[in-house]
Amino acid sequence: MKLTRISALALSLAAAPVFAADLDLSLTDESVKGQVNLQEVLPEGLQMGAGYTYHEGSRHIANFDFHATGRTAVGNLPTTAGLGVRTVGWDDDDGADGGAAGLGGFATMNIPAVPGLSFSGAAYYAPSILSFGDSEDMTNLELRGSYRVIRNAEVFAGYRYLNTDLDNHGSSDLDLDDGLMAGIKIFF
Repeated sequence: MKLTRISALALSLAAAPVFAADLDLSLTDESVKGQVNLQEVLPEGLQMGAGYTYHEGSRHIANFDFHATGRTAVGNLPTTAGLGVRTVGWDDDDGADGGAAGLGGFATMNIPAVPGLSFSGAAYYAPSILSFGDSEDMTNLELRGSYRVIRNAEVFAGYRYLNTDLDNHGSSDLDLDDGLMAGIKIFF
C-alpha cells in the first residue's frame, strides 16, 4: 500500500509541469510573492491561478484567480486579456484578518517592434458586499513591463498595490502590499 501511494505521488509530481502555464516569482522591498497560473486543465479560454505573498511583519496573503481569457488587439498591438475574479484572503499576526472577491481583469500588450517586450496591467475591486472579516473593501492594482529573455522565461519590473479599508479597527486604511517590484516568469 505504501508503494502505491509513493508511486501515485511521483506520477502526480511528474505530470504537474504538463498542466502549468506559468510560474511567476516577484519581490518588493517588503514582500515576496509566488503565483501559478493554469490553462491546459480547463476548457479553452479559461484560466485559473493561485498565489501566496509573505509580507514583512508576518502578514500572509493568499489569492485564487479565475478568468475568461482571449486574444485581441489594442490599436495594432497584439493583446491577451482576461476578465474574472480574484479572491484574496489575508491574515496579520496582530489579530486582524479578512479578504474579498474582487471583480476585474488584466491585459498584456506585446510590442512587435521590439520582440520580447510587453506591458501588462491588472485591476480588481471588491466593494463591501464582496468583502469579509476585517476588510470593508479591497483594491488590487498591478502594472509591469516584461522582457522575454529566452523562449520560456522573462524578467519584469513594475508596481503592485493591494489595499483594504478596515472595518472596526483604529486605522481605517491598510496597504497590504505596496511597492516597486521585480521578478521572473517561467513558462511551462
